[in-house]
Amino acid sequence: MKSILVIGLGRFGMHIVEKLNELHHQILAVDRNEKRVDAVLPMVTDAQIGDAASKTFLRSLDVHHFDVCFVAIGDDFESSLIVTSYLKELGARRVIARASREVQRQFLLRNGADDVIYPEMQMAVWAAVRHTTDHVLDFIALDDEYAIYDLTVPEDWQGKTVGVLDIRKRYNLNLLAVRERGKASIAVTSETRLQKDQTILVLGKWKDIRKCFKI
Repeated sequence: MKSILVIGLGRFGMHIVEKLNELHHQILAVDRNEKRVDAVLPMVTDAQIGDAASKTFLRSLDVHHFDVCFVAIGDDFESSLIVTSYLKELGARRVIARASREVQRQFLLRNGADDVIYPEMQMAVWAAVRHTTDHVLDFIALDDEYAIYDLTVPEDWQGKTVGVLDIRKRYNLNLLAVRERGKASIAVTSETRLQKDQTILVLGKWKDIRKCFKI
């Protein structure tokens, strides 16, 4: 369990709070809008009405005690930038901020954000790959070079063992798990035989995955 500060309770901030609550973290939620604060009360440890762009208000929250601070302000970039800067100035351990454009991401990083969430771009990339490639079920970008893909077993791999396919040597990819009927198995050996009704989790470089699976 971690102690989390969430600043901004619009749609994005609410989604973060909902998931943090499911994960049983301690949450302090902050927004200027009283209705938003009231709406989030059942899901958080504490909630406060206030202007996080005020250094005095932020100081009163003892932000250095939180494991992570989310700046989820989506409709006022100037406030987001100010809050991010103040959080780091006041000793926040880790600040994650939201951006809606690339230039905002760059400014937030320069002003102290440890990481920046760019939901529109990330969702656009996911949607473009997921819905234009028949055998890709999902994927996670680890960084600019590596990703994990969840894929159906290619037709020419079906019925063959991992050893025969020699996936790591031939394609420079790591087969992390095989999933069947919703259950994943990480006990993958050279004798594991891939079947039509299975899906596979593959780790590798973007370029190698795209080349191997013709994405």
